Amino acid sequence: MSFFYITTTLPYVNAEPHIGFALEIIQADAIARYQRLLGKKVFFNTGTDEHGLKIYRKAQENGQDPKAYCDEYAAKFDALKQALNLSYTNFVRTTDEHHVKAAQEFWQRCAKNGDIYKKKYKIKYCVGCELEKTDSELSEEGKCPVHPNLEIENMEEENYFFRFSRYQKSLLEIYRERPDFVLPAHRLMEVKKFTEKGLEDFSISRLKDKMPWGIPVPDDDEHVMYVWFDALINYISTLGWPEDKENFAACWPGVQIAGKDNLRQQSNMWQGMLLSAGLRPSHQILIHGFITSDGQKMSKSLGNVVDPFVVAEQYGIDALRFYLLKEIPTTEDGDFNQERFKIVYDSDLANNLGNLVSRVMAMNQKYYENKIPIKGNRQITRDFMQQKWQAVDQFMVRFDLKQALEEIGAVVNSGNRYIEEEKPWALEKAGEKEKLNEVMYVLLEGLRQLSWMLEPFIPQTSQKIREQLGVEELENEGLALREWGRLKPGTQTKKGEILFPRVEILK
Repeated sequence: MSFFYITTTLPYVNAEPHIGFALEIIQADAIARYQRLLGKKVFFNTGTDEHGLKIYRKAQENGQDPKAYCDEYAAKFDALKQALNLSYTNFVRTTDEHHVKAAQEFWQRCAKNGDIYKKKYKIKYCVGCELEKTDSELSEEGKCPVHPNLEIENMEEENYFFRFSRYQKSLLEIYRERPDFVLPAHRLMEVKKFTEKGLEDFSISRLKDKMPWGIPVPDDDEHVMYVWFDALINYISTLGWPEDKENFAACWPGVQIAGKDNLRQQSNMWQGMLLSAGLRPSHQILIHGFITSDGQKMSKSLGNVVDPFVVAEQYGIDALRFYLLKEIPTTEDGDFNQERFKIVYDSDLANNLGNLVSRVMAMNQKYYENKIPIKGNRQITRDFMQQKWQAVDQFMVRFDLKQALEEIGAVVNSGNRYIEEEKPWALEKAGEKEKLNEVMYVLLEGLRQLSWMLEPFIPQTSQKIREQLGVEELENEGLALREWGRLKPGTQTKKGEILFPRVEILK
C-alpha cells in the first residue's frame, strides 16, 4: 500500500486556537482526505509546540507550572478535532517523552557530524517570534513587524550554535533541482534569494538558569534546546523516529503545510538540520497566507478576532470548512467577512447544493417511492463526470483547493440545469417512464459521485448525501468509487433533513 504523510506546523500554546490555524489544519485535512480517496494510507500529524521563553513567561504570568499551563492549552487545540471534524491520525506534543528523546538523538547526530559548537554572542531578539532579528528586519521604530507590540530584547550569553552556513550550497541545489519543493513558486524564489545572500549559523540553546523550560541539551546540564530546534524535530519524532524504522521509511519524506511567517524555518532551517542529521529533506512544503477580518488584521483591541469554535457552532462545521477552503486562496492572503460568509452560505450551500439534493430526493420519493430506478444509457453524463474528476485531480495535486471546489461547484450547477432541461415532472405526467428512469438515475448517481468529490471538503454533508441514497461504500475502495453506475437499482433511499437551512432560519 502507498503511504502519504502530511503535517501542519505545531501551534504555539500561548493563546487560544484562532481562525488562522483553523485554516491551516482544515487545508491539511482536505488534502489528507483526498489522498485517502486515492486509496493511500495517510499519516496526518498535528500537535502543539510547548517550550521556549514565551511559554515560560506566560505560565509565570498565570502563576502556573509550565507543564500544567501546556496541558491546559494542548487540550484546547486537540478539541479542534471534533469542532472542525478533522481526521488527523497523530497529535504530538513537544513535551512528550518520546519527542524529548528523539530531539536529543537528533542533536547528537548533528554534533557527531561536527555541526554544533559553542560561542558567545549578542543579538536582538523578538520573544513573539522566538527568533533573532537583524536591523534590516526591524521597523524604523526598532520593532518586529510581526509583533510591533513587543519590545525587542538584547541578549548576550554563551550558547550552542548550529553550523547552518555549511549547508548553503546543498540547499540551493535542492531549490534548483526541485522547482515545486516550496509552493507557491514565489515563496521558493523568496527563500532561494535569502539563501543566496549567505546563511549564518544560529543559536540552538539557552542557558538553563535564565530559561529552564526546554529539552535538556545532551551532556550539558547548563543548557536547554532552543525552541525552534526542538519543535521542528516533531515532524519525524511523530513517525516514531529513530526507533520505528519501518514506519519512518514508509512515511518520510512528507508534505508540510505552514503559514508564510514560517517559510524560513520550514524550507531553510529545518532542511539544513535534516541534512546535518543524515536524513532526507522534506518532500514538499505548502505555504499559505494570512487571514484578515473585514480587511483588518485581527486583534483583541479591535474586537475582530474570529473564533473558529463559535462560527462552527453557529453555522455548522461544514459551512466554516467550505468558506475557508473556497474563499481563501490556498497560497495567498484572504479575508473572513461575516457578510460574505452569509452570502456564500446561502448561495453556494443552501440554494445550490442543498436545493439540488432536496429536489432530487423529493422527486425520487414521489415517483419511485424511495427506490433507485432502473438505469439507462447516459454516456454524455458519464463523460462529463469523468472530465470533472480529472479537473479536480489536477487541482488537488497542486494543492489548489479553491479551484478544485470551483470545479465541483460546476457539477452542482449542471445538476440543477439538468433538472430544468429534462423536466422530470413533465416526463412523469406524459407517462414517459423509460426516459424518466434514465433521468432520475443520472441525477441520483450524479449525487453519489458528487458526495465523494465533496468528501475532502465537507465530509459531514457528503456522508448525509450517501445516507439519503442508501449507499454503503467503503473508503478503501479508493478510485473505484468514481466508476459510473455503482448505484444499484432497487436500493432503498430516504429524503433527509435540509442540509443547509438558510441564514435567516439559523438565527
